[in-house]
Amino acid sequence: MHFLKRTTSTAVALAALVGTAALAGASPAAAADYRCTTSTKSIDDPSYSGPWADNWNVTVRLCARHSGSTVSTYAKINWDGPVYSRADDRSIFDGAYFTLQVKKSVSGTDPVKKSVRYYGIESRLENSTSNGNYNNSYTTPVLSSTISSGKGLADGELHLDWNSDGRSYWKYQFSASPAV
Repeated sequence: MHFLKRTTSTAVALAALVGTAALAGASPAAAADYRCTTSTKSIDDPSYSGPWADNWNVTVRLCARHSGSTVSTYAKINWDGPVYSRADDRSIFDGAYFTLQVKKSVSGTDPVKKSVRYYGIESRLENSTSNGNYNNSYTTPVLSSTISSGKGLADGELHLDWNSDGRSYWKYQFSASPAV
């Protein structure tokens, strides 16, 4: 009898842990009330002029939701990078970050209510497979701001400081989310 009770208790505890893990792993996109826009850019590596393909195809999905007076946003960035001769090359960029913004939707230029730079993307950009293929993704944390009246939206830009290109950061803009 103790064996059955212990097995049942263990099964219930494991089921609870699995359910909790599934919820913890859910992305911000799991909430149905986010509205998103996806846009793609092909970005040339300006520090390389050789014969091999060197473009990074970057797709950014910017999402926003409005709940009460709070607008919450996040970005999911995916890229299909080139295949370089070195795996996990930490010298591709001198720096990289993604700027996520919460903006208030108005006629004309939308004012920025809150803006954060996420530098964690650089290590992901420079991380490859063992074959030197630089495909990966990065999702920002959720960024929220109060917008008491009207609508808000998510906007974002990728900033890349390419190694050995003679310039500082290049800015790549993507399409904003719908106003919510």
